[in-house]
This record gives sequence, C-alpha cells and structure tokens, in this order.
Amino acid sequence: MAQRIYELVKNKETFTLKELNEAIQDKPPTTLRARVYDNVGTLFQRIGRGVYAVIDNKDGEVFAFNGDGRDLSMLEDDSIDAIITDHPYEDRKSLKGGSRNFADYDLFLYEQRDFDEKARVLKDGAFLVEFFAEENANNYEYIYECKKMAEKAGLKYYATVPWQKGTFVANTGRKAKNMEQVVIFAKGEPRRLRPDKQRGGIMRGTAGMLPAIFDFQPRPVKQKLHKAEKPVELLKEIIEYVTKPGEYILDQFAGSGNLGIAAIKTGRFAMLIEKNKEIYSRMLANLSYHTATLTV
Repeated sequence: MAQRIYELVKNKETFTLKELNEAIQDKPPTTLRARVYDNVGTLFQRIGRGVYAVIDNKDGEVFAFNGDGRDLSMLEDDSIDAIITDHPYEDRKSLKGGSRNFADYDLFLYEQRDFDEKARVLKDGAFLVEFFAEENANNYEYIYECKKMAEKAGLKYYATVPWQKGTFVANTGRKAKNMEQVVIFAKGEPRRLRPDKQRGGIMRGTAGMLPAIFDFQPRPVKQKLHKAEKPVELLKEIIEYVTKPGEYILDQFAGSGNLGIAAIKTGRFAMLIEKNKEIYSRMLANLSYHTATLTV
C-alpha cells in the first residue's frame, strides 16, 4: 500500500491525507494515514498538519562482481547500510528432492569469520537480513549456530518473519513446506528508522512494525533463473523496512540478481557478488533487461 501511495503522489510537490482519501476509496482513511505515518523519513516527509511531501529519492544503481561473496576485503569498514542475502548452505538432505537440486551448487557452511566480516562492513545500527529454509531435523542446529555466531560478531538478533510462498507447496521430507525464514539482525543497537507516532521523531527499529508474515508468490520453477530466486516484490518490501532511499545494500550471493532490480525500483544502490560464472552471466542478462544503471 505504501508503494501504491508513493506512485500516486511521487510527481506532486505536496499532498494531503484528504487528497489520498479521495483518490484511494477502496481503503479506509485510517489505513492510508497509517501507511503514510509508517513511511515518514523513508518515502515521505511531514510538511504540516495533514500535509506531506515525497522524499526526493536518488536514482539507484547496481554494481555487479564475479567473485567469492565470502571475501569482503575490497569493502571498507562501516561502509554498507544493509546486507540482504541467502547463502548456499550445505544441507544435502533438505536441498535435494522435487524441483530442488542444490547439491549441484558450490555449498558451504557459515563460519565465525563470515559473520565477523559482515559486522565489519556494516555501519553501526545497520541491519543484516539472512534467508534460511524452514526449520527441520537436518538444519535446526545449524540455524541456531548461525544466530550464535552472529551474536558473537556483535550482530544482535532483531526478529524473524516467515516468507510464505503464496500457493506454492513443496511435498518433500516429513511435512509439506511453503515457507522460508527471514532472520534479521542489527549491528549493535538498531538504527533509527521507525516514526514515533506518540511523541514525534524517529525511534530505533525498522521503518515500520514488521508484518507477521511476508506473503509473496515465487516465480514458477520453469521460469526461475536460479533455484533459490526470491521475488522482486518480496525484496522491495524488505529493503523498505531496513534502509532509506540512496543507501547501499550488499547481496553476497546474488544468484538471479533480483535484489538489484528491487534496489533500483526503490531508489537504492546494490552491490551484488556471484561466484558461479554461468549464474553470473544469467544475472547480468536479467539486470540488463530491467535496468540500464548496471556497472560490472
């Protein structure tokens, strides 16, 4: 809904809540007002009572690299505003079956050094967003270990929001599955992104209260560029919770490159790293199709 409001008013110098209510009549005024309030400081700024303006977003850009996403030595300390990534972790029992065959990928398990490097390049208060598969007997210990390694690196646990994959259901293993975990950490105390509706100003936390669930349909299997591909709309929503327009987001294991597309659509800068040369080539083609602001 925030994006719908933004598209409606982005070319106006200012807009009022009354104008929104008249233009969007299929939603109650309380919902529209709440979405504007939730995005003050990210998409909108308050000009006066009931009067708002759109924040002038910078044009986004994507920087793509063919390399090892575990090696961040080219990045300076405290240089990244958010990391959003899905590492190809080694769990051959869970990642094989049906349409999934990740055993063909270069798999690994995170080590302490991986989280130490993430913490090093993130700015104070910045968010780390890690995707993990739905918890099962094969991976629950590893997911717990990752959380403890993140904590040791100074990355405080913030929240977990399940991603429900729309109507898609995988009938493998002990039970049907259609979710992944979106696990969010902050480097130290979370940065200030959330508008304080009671006292005004901006309080610590994501740009709005996180939802109970992210519900986005994945691309059909036969159309995917990468087997772990995430929907652009899902990534756009996550980006808007954890960053501001004009900021830099890192995806260490970029796959399809959809994070770059989502970054462009939300006025952010994305740094994408992909190790596999064949996947990297497909990623560049995908990015070039959707945006001209690509640097390799």
